[in-house]
Amino acid sequence: MKNKLLPVIAVVAAVFVALVVVIAVLSAGLLSSDEKGTTSREEGITTTTTPVQDPAASTDPDDPAFKAAESEPVEDSLYPNVGDPGVDSLHYGLDLEWDPEAKVLAGTAEIAFRATGTKPQFQLDFGEPLKVTEATLDGKEVEVEHTGKDLVVKAPVTVDKKYLLVVEYEGTPEPADAPTTRSDFSTTGFTITDEGDVWTMQEPYGAFTWYPVNDQPADKAFYDFKITTPAPRIGIANGVLTSQEEVDGNTVTEWHLDSAASSYLVTLAIGEYEKTEAESSSGVPLTYWTAPGDTRALNAMEYTAKAVDWLEGKLGPFPFTSLGSVVVDSESAMETQQMVTYGNSNYTLSRDVVIHEVAHQWYGDMTSPSDWKDVWINEGMAMYIQGVYEAESTNRSIDAVMDDWALYEKQYRATAGPPGDYDPRTFGESNIYYGPALMWHELRKQIGDDKFWAMVKKWPTVHKQGNPTREEYLDWIEQETGEELSAFFDAWLMGEKTPKRS
Repeated sequence: MKNKLLPVIAVVAAVFVALVVVIAVLSAGLLSSDEKGTTSREEGITTTTTPVQDPAASTDPDDPAFKAAESEPVEDSLYPNVGDPGVDSLHYGLDLEWDPEAKVLAGTAEIAFRATGTKPQFQLDFGEPLKVTEATLDGKEVEVEHTGKDLVVKAPVTVDKKYLLVVEYEGTPEPADAPTTRSDFSTTGFTITDEGDVWTMQEPYGAFTWYPVNDQPADKAFYDFKITTPAPRIGIANGVLTSQEEVDGNTVTEWHLDSAASSYLVTLAIGEYEKTEAESSSGVPLTYWTAPGDTRALNAMEYTAKAVDWLEGKLGPFPFTSLGSVVVDSESAMETQQMVTYGNSNYTLSRDVVIHEVAHQWYGDMTSPSDWKDVWINEGMAMYIQGVYEAESTNRSIDAVMDDWALYEKQYRATAGPPGDYDPRTFGESNIYYGPALMWHELRKQIGDDKFWAMVKKWPTVHKQGNPTREEYLDWIEQETGEELSAFFDAWLMGEKTPKRS
């Protein structure tokens, strides 16, 4: 995600290898690119789209394709009231119908999950304005209790056994209050515009505002979406568009995400869009979803191809099978997995922000935190990569960029706390961006460029589609570099004062 507090810099939050068993790679002939990377363009209400190989995913909880989504859910140390470690979600199949005039969402959620313990009942997170009309567990109707954001399913589950929960629901979703004092967002989750369009950003939580979910980052799952809305609107979600058609005046789209994602990295956007297709130099399929005729937003999104090229030089091959971008009516931006969500402002459409959000596909999406106390892992590295880009693109030294950032870091740390021990009421503030970015630069100077960049490039390949802990990450860095760094990391991540820079 990008933080808007400092005018010069953008900051707001996150990367998993493509799963061959779930979806085949798009054929090389599907897209061709011109010098700008833009090749084909079509209205968002085009009647049909050729499906990619491997259409809908299975709903069988025992499908071996879901093995990569098996997680070790935890109770979050900062936001323990969201998420439940008793549920390990594997796959969400979401069938959503949006009525923009009535502003009503009707949904069916098919949730394949593994029980992590033997219990008489289990629960998910689910927004209170939405009402459950029916629920079944493995095909049998079950009783549910919906109080506040807690959806309790009153049915026994056995440890390590897998189940399929189906929940039908409807209502007008409401966003959740965000635990932050940032100026660019105060709520998270399902957001409805005055015109009846929809967009979502949900860090650190808020997915529960529009579907039943275990809304904590340690629990990753695969996703399939079917979105129905009156034309000319169209529904956009994570992954690859596998089907698009018009039925009785409605646009119906189906999307398939072939990498396991944390719930905060899921996106949904509904509005009038046109699609532009492109390709990076290395062959990554790219799609840009912008409002019809919005050349400003499209021009900004077209930089994605060059951003992928530049980032692959720093971080290695792009970690997923495809990358999309959707522009929404927001003041922020979010690294939603394989479909980045950008606000429609000059700042959020800047090249710095594009670099930052695409960098998160390696740091934050492929490898994600298990607990929100470690959001600095995502944001610190994405911010440092952004700083390196800023230095190169403005013909300045990286030292000069870091000197500028250091002028503000002391204030951020004093206001919101150390990056690794921040105040939970100040989620996503500048302290988790700039302090860790400065830390990485100090480490780079200490161990040298070769060792530093080799470490940075290798880490996303070590825990593919995983949620390593802080301890696992820092221990790995020490092993990889051969350095004793416990005091160094403790000072930068937990210290009340900014450490002295070399």
